[in-house]
Amino acid sequence: MEHHHHHHHAHATAQNKHIVLIAAIINLLFVIIEAGVGFWQNSLSLLSDAGHNLSDVFSLLLVLVAMRLTQVASDDKHTYGYKKSSVLISLLNAVLLLIAVGAIIVEAIRKFKNPDPINGEVISWTAAIGIIINGATALLLMKGQKEDLNIKGAFLHMAADTLVSVGVVISGLIIIFTGWTIVDPIMSLIIAAVILVSTWGLLHESLRLSMDAVPESIDLHEIEHHMKEVDHVLDVHHLHIWALSTTENALTAHVVVDDLTEMPAVKHALKEELEEHNIAHSTLEFEDGEHPCEDHDCRSHEHHHDHEHEHDDDQEPAHLEHHHDHDNEPAHLEHQSNHPHEH
Repeated sequence: MEHHHHHHHAHATAQNKHIVLIAAIINLLFVIIEAGVGFWQNSLSLLSDAGHNLSDVFSLLLVLVAMRLTQVASDDKHTYGYKKSSVLISLLNAVLLLIAVGAIIVEAIRKFKNPDPINGEVISWTAAIGIIINGATALLLMKGQKEDLNIKGAFLHMAADTLVSVGVVISGLIIIFTGWTIVDPIMSLIIAAVILVSTWGLLHESLRLSMDAVPESIDLHEIEHHMKEVDHVLDVHHLHIWALSTTENALTAHVVVDDLTEMPAVKHALKEELEEHNIAHSTLEFEDGEHPCEDHDCRSHEHHHDHEHEHDDDQEPAHLEHHHDHDNEPAHLEHQSNHPHEH
């Protein structure tokens, strides 16, 4: 099972690496063509878009770097290797998308104040090529983006560029037929808003994973429930789940079993169950009910739990003594019963 999982993971990574490399080459060629047309037509908007597409090529190269770093072997200083770098690069990609949104907004504001003369036909044709290039790249990345946050970042870059190109084509057609150049910055602001909304999820998840939060695709309580359903497992505590990279997850847990002689079978069953939920790296500590956990956190929890019980017991006996334990308060009771006779 574990061998099959790692083989599948390695195959998927190699496939995604080839797709990203092809996407980077295609987009670099398009940047060269678009920049050339921009210089030929003296079009600032085309040159700006070429610069934006160049940032996408940089983004794709970052994804390739992340994939390479996740394959670097661990050492004495980095016992998990460089897997976490993929999360940081994912975060960087989200920030780059936000910078791109900021650049589009700034350029749109500038065009509102100082509208440029625009050749709608040339811009439309060039943007139409952009739709084909960016759209094809986004389709290539679509499958992988469900498995890898970095691929998702690259997919969002390409999808955003496709959207920009669609907006540019629509703007160009409107300008050709009406001469309303004001539509260009308006369309830019609409596109910027759409990119911002789509980027938020990538930024949010990247930040969470960089802080070792439970990945969004995993439900901690569901994992705990499935672990407790395994034969001989009485309880699970000290459960921690985090992302080693944008594709690999890890877990540590303390497992209480009813018979420690069954530990090998229980461990095998638990690891198989965890791999079904995309957790390939798990470290399990086994305990029995007679020998409780010795960790500080366990003792703190048990002390707090015992203290609550002691507190409850302290509340109850005083009340019960007053009503049921006559030997403890004879003087007081005699004093109350003899008091009327003194009068």
